[in-house]
Amino acid sequence: MGDFIDPHVRDKKPINLLRGWPHPSLLPTPAISTASQTVLSDPAISIPGLLYGPDPGYQPLREEIAKWLSRFYGGQADAERICVTGGASQNLACVLQVYSDPLFTSVWMVAPSYFLACRIFDDAGLVTRAVGEGDEGVDLEGLEARLKEAERDEGVKKIKLVKPWSKIYRHIIYCVPTSQTLQARPYDVYDFLLWPTSSSSSTTSTTALMPRLADVDRTMEPVPSADSFGNAMSNGSFSKIAGPGLRTGWADATPTFTYGLSQCGSSRSGGAPSQFTATLVCELLKSGDVGKHIEKVLIPAYKKRYEIMMKAIKQFLIPVGVKVGEVSFGEKEIFGGFFIWIELPPTMSAEVVCSTAKERENLIVAPGRLFEVSGDSSVKFETSLRLCFAWEEVEGLEDGVRRLGKVIREVGEGKSTPSRHAGKDIKNDLGEFR
Repeated sequence: MGDFIDPHVRDKKPINLLRGWPHPSLLPTPAISTASQTVLSDPAISIPGLLYGPDPGYQPLREEIAKWLSRFYGGQADAERICVTGGASQNLACVLQVYSDPLFTSVWMVAPSYFLACRIFDDAGLVTRAVGEGDEGVDLEGLEARLKEAERDEGVKKIKLVKPWSKIYRHIIYCVPTSQTLQARPYDVYDFLLWPTSSSSSTTSTTALMPRLADVDRTMEPVPSADSFGNAMSNGSFSKIAGPGLRTGWADATPTFTYGLSQCGSSRSGGAPSQFTATLVCELLKSGDVGKHIEKVLIPAYKKRYEIMMKAIKQFLIPVGVKVGEVSFGEKEIFGGFFIWIELPPTMSAEVVCSTAKERENLIVAPGRLFEVSGDSSVKFETSLRLCFAWEEVEGLEDGVRRLGKVIREVGEGKSTPSRHAGKDIKNDLGEFR
């Protein structure tokens, strides 16, 4: 990566506004250490934790997750709705193994989307199609029209045999409801990381602002029966609130759906994924340490980082034609998560800006094309950038945005053009991108 940076830029401290990881200082290492000691000092926990686990996952963790989600989202706690997973990505792969067919199932991805999900769908032999967003969310009219068009294909056949515990869905709609037209918007894996953008409000949210699709599905007509697979699943993860290396998450759907998911071959072969880690996460939830970490550490830290970046955006990017939106829920101005989505002036290429930033300023930012749906060019983000404020040192956030503003101004004035090597830099950086 550094081989193609101009010599006069090498001395500039590298700044990475692409990497979507939590900063190491924000990991709950002491709490995890305490949980580990609790687990390993009690044979009643450690022995089951180090052996093969039950297919749906460590039962105490299923119960703790159900209670935790019930307190946050409302509703009755039901552990039968929960299936412990090896994280959101691993779970998506298992869902496709059980509930999709490469010849029969169509996949619709709301864009901008999580780019690594495209690889998971591709590995499952599924073709992905893009669904765009409007000012108020998903383009539902466009999606409905394309679904009806796909339904006219009467020659679609299945190659999988339906198992007693599963079904094959004709359509899968994959939405990571984390983005609006101009700015990242938090749900699911970022649901617990919410804060108001106005100084007059409190800094934490102890309950969800909006219901999940998995909950809405249980109330919409026709109401699914008790033994129904349902039509929606919430794919949760502890990666953003306790550490990605834990590789532990959960699926929340109907009991019938989660049971079928637990019968995926990889789970049946060795028991639930992350069995030992599940015991640690269970202790983190039981002790309340996860909630304390979110409230006392993560939300204040990310709120501060967000405010620093937004102040820098207003100072260095808005004057050069960049646009960024605010997110509101009714009268509440709320933000959350790790990212800010910005729009460059309409005639400017995000690829050129990103390549120039890497080459001239030792600055890494994510071009919008990374969040397009692979194989479908109908929804493009040629003038979009995504900035992450979670990974970089706090001191580097303002400087990174300042450098980006300088690049945008120079590109706009035709004073800066990336070398032929610059594009390779961005591709290499993807190895560190989440």
